[in-house]
Amino acid sequence: MAAARKRQKRRAPRGFPVTWLVLAASVGLIAFAAYGVWLDRVIRTQFEGKRWALPARIYARPLELYSDLRITPAELAQELERLDYQKTARLDRPGSYNRGDTGLDLYVREFRFWDGSEPSRRVRVAFSGDRVSRLAGDGGGEVPLVRLEPLEIGRIYPSHNEDRVLVRRDEVRPILIKALLAVEDRAFYTHWGLDPRAIARALWANVKAGDIVQGGSTLTQQLVKNYFLNQERTLWRKLNEAFMAVLLENRFSKDEILEAYLNEVYLGQQGPRAIHGFGLASEFYFGRPLQELRLPEVALLVGLVRGPTQYNPRRTPQRALARRNLVLDQMLELGLIGAEETRVARAAPLGVRPDAGFANSPYPAFLDLVRRQLVQDYRDEDLRSEGLQIFTTLAPPAQAHAEKALGQRLAAIERQRKMRAGTLEGAVVVVDPKSGEVLAVVGGRDPRLPGFNRALDAVRPVGSLVKPAVYLAALLPGEGFTPVSRLSDEPVQIKAAPGQLWTPQNYDRRTHGKVTLQSALAHSYNLATVSLGLRVGLRKVVRTLAGLGLGREVPAYPSVLLGAVDMTPLEAAQVYQTLAALGFRLPLRAIREVTGPDHKPLRRYGLSVEQAFEPAPVYVLDTLMLSVLREGTGQRPYRRLPGSPALAGKTGTTDELRDSWFAGFGADRLAVVWVGRDDNKPTGLTGADGALEVWVDLMLGLTPAAWEPPAPAGVEWFWVDAAGGDRVEADCPGATRLPFLSGTAPPEAACRGRSLAPDVVFGDG
Repeated sequence: MAAARKRQKRRAPRGFPVTWLVLAASVGLIAFAAYGVWLDRVIRTQFEGKRWALPARIYARPLELYSDLRITPAELAQELERLDYQKTARLDRPGSYNRGDTGLDLYVREFRFWDGSEPSRRVRVAFSGDRVSRLAGDGGGEVPLVRLEPLEIGRIYPSHNEDRVLVRRDEVRPILIKALLAVEDRAFYTHWGLDPRAIARALWANVKAGDIVQGGSTLTQQLVKNYFLNQERTLWRKLNEAFMAVLLENRFSKDEILEAYLNEVYLGQQGPRAIHGFGLASEFYFGRPLQELRLPEVALLVGLVRGPTQYNPRRTPQRALARRNLVLDQMLELGLIGAEETRVARAAPLGVRPDAGFANSPYPAFLDLVRRQLVQDYRDEDLRSEGLQIFTTLAPPAQAHAEKALGQRLAAIERQRKMRAGTLEGAVVVVDPKSGEVLAVVGGRDPRLPGFNRALDAVRPVGSLVKPAVYLAALLPGEGFTPVSRLSDEPVQIKAAPGQLWTPQNYDRRTHGKVTLQSALAHSYNLATVSLGLRVGLRKVVRTLAGLGLGREVPAYPSVLLGAVDMTPLEAAQVYQTLAALGFRLPLRAIREVTGPDHKPLRRYGLSVEQAFEPAPVYVLDTLMLSVLREGTGQRPYRRLPGSPALAGKTGTTDELRDSWFAGFGADRLAVVWVGRDDNKPTGLTGADGALEVWVDLMLGLTPAAWEPPAPAGVEWFWVDAAGGDRVEADCPGATRLPFLSGTAPPEAACRGRSLAPDVVFGDG
């Protein structure tokens, strides 16, 4: 018995390792199950929620075509080329056009706007001179309106700089899906997340090659690695990847997984911007939507999945070509395409556009304005992640003309005046005065360079650009001034501070005695303007400036009358917009509409109109401003405009010729130009020598409609003696026709027997 008990004691310890082993296995199994439950929850939460932080996409205004629209065939072709429409003999796909002798045929792309969708359709545009005469559809029936998709001009990226254009599974052409599965995962629709045969095949190929030449990962594993994990090569990461792939397959359908892969796969890099998904890659490499790609282009994108850096078609085109052709051969091998189709596709060039476009925006100055207006209504994180669509007011043709006018004219001035290249800088703002929409913003002579935005942030004295506010204050009802009121253009001394006198002078250092109000404005006489402003009252002039839309505080000092007022070009454009719109002030806006990722409107930025002044006195002032270009300080550059269109404006020059300004408008276009130096040193340019030359170049491209509105109520036109100011008959020597507020015209007088036209004397610019 004792021996038996001893043997039992010896055997007893043998049971303990088995017990502990079972216990450890149970704990491990529970931990594994718990880990699986946790992973499943992570997968479900991230996959069912918002899968990606989507950048906000910013668009220019869409071009709307309709009968009688003023646009030439060449201008329409330029618009189409900006949108990457392909010029083809046959209109066989959206995004193509053909220009003939009598018109232009185009195949419009479908696009979802805030107020509905523009369908994809063929349209013929007929022209008569520089206008659209008729729009016709496929069957020849008249089409009232065609709206082209807007040009994308920028994006606001998430903090991690990933960019993508989401596509739905049913939007992707079947040939792309077939090519992708043929190359990356032939058993996708039959495996359960892992493909043992593919793993074994890849292992054998790698052993034979002595290197990693083939991967065995399924599309599901690739998606898990890119979406949930990192790129480290460890056993733990591979085990996690396999486990999560099985869980993902168990939780979601094959089509859901495939759609996520199509939008997640990494396909390129542009600086800090990561190109994800086939939708964005199509635009990045070919400049066209995914639906428009042909077989060789589809094969190239599929080939990039294996290594977008290794097969980069811009940097290593031969390697990319070989990879593309390998994809085509594999498709042929599986019977997805025919032998002739393969031969033609292999012979095709890569077709990649030479440049990748801009990582941020080709219009950084305009985009800066858009951002500043957006932050008033949206949080920065929403702009960076919610996939908003922002439709702006930018008119690409106006922007192109503004950039060209500023860059070329500044270079020409530097050559003419023997300045070092790059000495001068400038800014341009173009506005539709009737709507307050900002059509173009140029923040410097290098329009692609982000940084200091002179159009929005260069706060400089405006010189004589302020004078219309002085003259408007005088022309308001009850002030007693008319276009022929006599002003004293004589020396004046004003006490500025204890022991100091302000003694303004005319630009030409001459005095002109008694001059009419019209002549003083046209020739920008400083002394006459000071005399007028003091008679009207400084506070009234300051209030008039505020009414015109200048938001900053202006002290009521006498020097304000000659432009000791700081503005940015954008602020000056706001002031002149109110003048161009006959006293109706519309806050300048760069945004029309914002929609969510579902294309539903979130906020509309409509017209906001406030009547700051009665139309009658503003109309009188604007009419007088026509003479600035016709006979005053701006007449020399103005002569370059064919046909002498009725355009109003005002030059501006600051002390020591530091700043050169011009603001001018027609019926449908207003532009403000500033030219100067960043170091604030003198330029040697008056407003007419610098800014006006840029403005005229710009107007040659924009061809604005003449400023010829009908006279508003309360305005009467009369013929007057240009020198004496009396009312005369039309055939009297020196007679000129001017507008007056009702009841303020001078009394009639007999003709004088001599010509009364005054000598033209230039005042300060």
